[in-house]
Amino acid sequence: MKKLLKVVVLSVFVLGLSFSVKAQNKNIVELAVGTESLSTLVTAVKAAGLVETLSGAGPFTVFAPTNAAFEALPDGVLESLLKPENKDQLVAVLTYHVIGAKVMSTDLKEGQKAKTVQGEEVSISLKGGATVSGANVAKADIKASNGVVHVIDAVVLPPSMK
Repeated sequence: MKKLLKVVVLSVFVLGLSFSVKAQNKNIVELAVGTESLSTLVTAVKAAGLVETLSGAGPFTVFAPTNAAFEALPDGVLESLLKPENKDQLVAVLTYHVIGAKVMSTDLKEGQKAKTVQGEEVSISLKGGATVSGANVAKADIKASNGVVHVIDAVVLPPSMK
């Protein structure tokens, strides 16, 4: 019985490692495309013309809002951002969710400020769980071949757009 238990535990461990390796072999965009809860983000990244950039070498840290986060925006905001004539605003919002370095959750410090690709800073809080400019980190440290993704529960707007 003990031998069977060891085999089962080892099998689960190896299976877990294989999933981790598969995720690390995908770039940030490929990872998002394969994650149903990030489909709205993928649509926005495509509309903004950022697929090639976020598929590049990086490294990048992406604070990725879920579909529910986009749905929580005030009525009409997402639809407006996705219009071709508002591409610059969409790019600003999306690049405010990206840091041009690989930042793991263990690298985050209370009160830390991090400059985004958009140019403005996000603020980090670790009190009661990690937050990025008020958005809760729902899942951290999803490794990709060109960086890391932290899934967040809100779309964060740059201060210049508030």
